[in-house]
Amino acid sequence: MKIKTLALTLFAIATMFVNANAQKTIVDIAVGSNDHTTLVAAVKAADLVATLQSAGPFTVFAPTNAAFAKLPAGTVETLLKPENKATLAKILTYHVVAGNLNATAVLKAIKDGGGSVTLKTVSGGSLVASIKEGKVILTDEKGGVSTVVATDLAGSNGVIHVIDSVVLPK
Repeated sequence: MKIKTLALTLFAIATMFVNANAQKTIVDIAVGSNDHTTLVAAVKAADLVATLQSAGPFTVFAPTNAAFAKLPAGTVETLLKPENKATLAKILTYHVVAGNLNATAVLKAIKDGGGSVTLKTVSGGSLVASIKEGKVILTDEKGGVSTVVATDLAGSNGVIHVIDSVVLPK
């Protein structure tokens, strides 16, 4: 009886956590992450907050602070300047796909595509998702590769998958 009560209590707590997160937009989730402060600053500088808080749904491949740190020195600082807002917006929207593609949907699309799937980004570009050594990787239009390191951070207007490198459009 005690085990059943404990299980029900744990289920109730887990449900509250999931429901609380589901009430947050993808922007709210990113703002609450210490690993995404650079991404949040970039979204604000590109004036994309309102867009990414809209109904969506969106699938965001969110680079970590460490991913942005891999870019050549001075790149992030240059992109955050007001005169580079359009370029920054293009790069950021290249990380966004319309629709709610959770990890299961991405894996199914890769399988159905014979090992890869081309995802059309909000910026109009393409990302190729495939599997390498058991992990989902994204290949950008310049041949750069990023690995998905966390999946299915669900919000009220979409889902975030965390990636370890910034992907770049042509």
